Amino acid sequence: MLATSSIDLIGNTPLVTLGRIHDGPGRIVAKAEFLQPGGSVKDRAARAILLAARADGRLQPGMPVVEMTSGNMGAGLAVACAALGHPLVVTMSAGNSPARARMLEGLGAEVVLVAQVDGASGQVTGADVQAAADVAARIAAERGGFYVDQFNAVECIAAHEAGTGREILDQLGSAPDGWVAAVGTGCTFMGVARALKAANPATVCAAVEPQGCEVLAGAPVLKARHVIQGTSYGAVPPHWDATLMDLSLAVTDDEAEDWRRPLAVREGLYVGFSAAANVCAAAKLLQSGRLRPDATVATVLCDTGLKY
Repeated sequence: MLATSSIDLIGNTPLVTLGRIHDGPGRIVAKAEFLQPGGSVKDRAARAILLAARADGRLQPGMPVVEMTSGNMGAGLAVACAALGHPLVVTMSAGNSPARARMLEGLGAEVVLVAQVDGASGQVTGADVQAAADVAARIAAERGGFYVDQFNAVECIAAHEAGTGREILDQLGSAPDGWVAAVGTGCTFMGVARALKAANPATVCAAVEPQGCEVLAGAPVLKARHVIQGTSYGAVPPHWDATLMDLSLAVTDDEAEDWRRPLAVREGLYVGFSAAANVCAAAKLLQSGRLRPDATVATVLCDTGLKY
């Protein structure tokens, strides 16, 4: 393959078996989304939104692109904006890791840090995210920019249904017995779940939530602050389709920490906390007895650990 730009590098990530940190029952396979040019699964959504907006005229040549980000969507947008010729402005809660801001600035984005409302360093709450989103919307209006508004962009779900989900089916040769993914906007979980359930309605689809912030499970928010950045902000995402979720699996901060290091030192996969939470939840699903002993559960390694 000869790519004409970085946009052509997005997608078609490898599927890797995690047999060194999980020796049964069953097996865990994971999409290596940290190998995307922007370092995360959000590259897919960024490309889908910008190409759709350019196609329907919402995004004109040279127009600024503006978005709130915890880091990953911003990096994906930076990659796509560089290829398409758009300046990028991102707003980010000051509670996100400083390495994320440096990464985005390195990719050419203008980064506007927004003070936290009720979170703490490394623990961003829903209120913190809303404050950053409000600033992004204001900047887009002031500068005549295109406001991405990822939580309300339906293009992201379709991108994962036709892309990530289809790739998993092709790479495995059939639908896995289970699908597990953390939920931020919910687009990765829902898009892949649609593709897998279309191929096999019996595929068990489990949403991953930080323990104490399990809104998809219908539980009250008892712990709005958690280390799994980019996920579970204490509210159900705008386009959430509850019919795609068979169950919710809770992961504690300590569990995410405990799984992240073995992924690096035993599998050679240096990934973030959401990826570690996904693998932890996949193991829990396989150990629950809900699936047959030789079941395959697919998940996603959301991003690189280099920005934490």
